[in-house]
Parts: sequence; structure tokens; C-alpha cells
Amino acid sequence: MAKSAKSAKSDRQKVIDDIRKKQKGADQRRGFMIVGVFVVLAVVIVGAAAYRPIADSIALRSYADMTLAEIGGPASSCVEEETKSAEGSGEHVPDTQQVTYDDAPPAFGPHWNNETAPVPMDRKFFTDGDRPELEQLVHNSEHGFTIVWYDQTVADDSSAVNELEAVAKKFPGSSDYRYKFLAVPWTSEDGGDFPEGQHIAMTHWSIGGVGETDTTQQVGVWQYCSEFSGEALVDFMEKYPYLDSPEPNALSPQDL
Repeated sequence: MAKSAKSAKSDRQKVIDDIRKKQKGADQRRGFMIVGVFVVLAVVIVGAAAYRPIADSIALRSYADMTLAEIGGPASSCVEEETKSAEGSGEHVPDTQQVTYDDAPPAFGPHWNNETAPVPMDRKFFTDGDRPELEQLVHNSEHGFTIVWYDQTVADDSSAVNELEAVAKKFPGSSDYRYKFLAVPWTSEDGGDFPEGQHIAMTHWSIGGVGETDTTQQVGVWQYCSEFSGEALVDFMEKYPYLDSPEPNALSPQDL
């Protein structure tokens, strides 16, 4: 028996309603999936951003109970010290004047002498993004600082950077002059490369021994290392203390 026109129309409407209902459900599921994907991506992005600081913080805490000499590689990671005459190199140049240094990195030489130099003692570790100018750092050398310079190979190694930051924390505050220490990057824009296979350089501006007054005895001292060695740094700073420098008792203006 043939369906009436009204009945056929009702059946067709039911089919259309079912199709629309299914389509609406499918649209909702796609919407939930899209939202879910964005939520997962957001969690991943936020997690990745938070992971590095947390991981770095955990890594730094792992060094808290270690002595300076226990951090890094053995002293044998470093080659023999090199020295070069620094006589007559303490020239002060105007602020912002750029100095071309012959050595990579410099241990002595002309430097700035204004209120922005040298670098205050309250901070000991710097990265490429916030490192002071070379002319400031050389002024720190004149004041007895030992500087540990690290190259791009070290800068690209988060574990090695954490290690140096942990080392810097072993020299807290700005009142104990024995803690005249800085860890800073050396970049390709600064000058030449370190010797082949060496990625760390320790420098000091020596007057030739504590109490030496003959300015002809002044030398720059370098010790290069394939990796950082706390053991070597301890030996270096004991051999070349802050008092063995042209202006050991000087403070930066910010510390006065």
C-alpha cells in the first residue's frame, strides 16, 4: 500500500533530522578533538618552557655540597700557564671607546675608567646576552679579578654552563676580596679563537708577586683548558691571588 504524501514527507524529514543529528555529533567530536590538540600543544609548550629553569635549578642544587675543587674535570684538563709582559698597559681610555685586544681573551691592556667600570662584585656569572664589555672586564683584571672565560662550545652545552654558574656561586657577595672572580663568555665577535681543543681560559693580571713594586714585572697570565676544572682554578687563584694585581684594593663605584 502506497504511503500518503504526508507520511512520505514525514519519513524524509526523519531521515534529514537523523543526518543532521549525526553531522552535529561529528562536528562536536571534531571540535573536541581540535580543542584537545590545542590543549596538549599548550601543555607541551608550557612544560618545555618550565622544564629548563627547573632542570637548571635542580642541577645547581646538586653542586651545593661539593667543594670548588670537586667541580669539573681534573687539573690535567688544563695546559701549562702562559705569560706575557703587561708593562705600561694600564692606560685608561674614554667611555665607549672600543679597544682591539691582541689576545684571546685579554688579561691586561687599556680599559675604561668611568662609573660603569669595572663590573661590580655582586654578580659573578654572565652569558652572551648580558656580558659586560671587554673594556670593563679588563678593568676588573687590573683590580685583581680572576676571570674564567668560556667559548661557544661550552655555551652550547647546558650542563657545562650549569657547572660554571655553580662555580660562580662559590664566590658569594661583594665584601670578601678573595672572591674577586668572574665567569664570562668569549664570542667570535670578541676576537680570535682559543687554542685548538681548548674551551676554557683562566686569566689574571699579575704584578709579578704580592708586594712587587717594579712595574716592569707585570704580566698577563693565561691557562687554557679543554673543560672547566675546579681543581685547576683553585691552584690558579692560590698562585695568583687578588693581591697580586696592579690595584688589588680598588672597588668599583657601585660597591663604594
